[in-house]
Amino acid sequence: MKVKVEERVIPPKEMIVGNPEAKVLIVEYGDYESADTAKIHGIMLQLLETYKGKIKYNFRHFPLTRIHQRSFKAAEAAIAAGQEGKFWEMHNILLNHQRNLGTISLKGYARDVGVTAKHFLDDLMNSKYGWYVRDDQMQAVEAGITEVPALLINGDRFMAKPTLQNLSEAINHALKSKKKLPQRA
Repeated sequence: MKVKVEERVIPPKEMIVGNPEAKVLIVEYGDYESADTAKIHGIMLQLLETYKGKIKYNFRHFPLTRIHQRSFKAAEAAIAAGQEGKFWEMHNILLNHQRNLGTISLKGYARDVGVTAKHFLDDLMNSKYGWYVRDDQMQAVEAGITEVPALLINGDRFMAKPTLQNLSEAINHALKSKKKLPQRA
């Protein structure tokens, strides 16, 4: 008798880029169809380069499904790609192709970034990662988030306009702060 071993799913809160030991954690809640989420993406890439080794970044999913019908599946596709260590590659391609996030396109993007899972499309169609997207949404709601992009720096909500200058100032302040990182991202 063959026993099926359930594989461990890597949740979005564990998909972090940057120095794992960094003192500053930036968490962004975003939506792959949101123009504002796409705009801040370039800023986040600049910050990761400027503060290399000093910050870590975690993207969490908050698809605004009432206005963006394809954002939820796109989030699932990113999580699926993350299971093969390709979350950030998929994240980048989704933000660069916001207007083309249909299921067949998502499968093509997965192939383009190197996802090899033969069951990728089945997992997407069966919402294998849907609960992980919902978990991100629920955590965002609990944090009082209602729109995207929403940023938290070391657990504190960043309320200023998310410009390179404003975020740099907040990061510099957090680097000087004695405040410890929150236990939960």
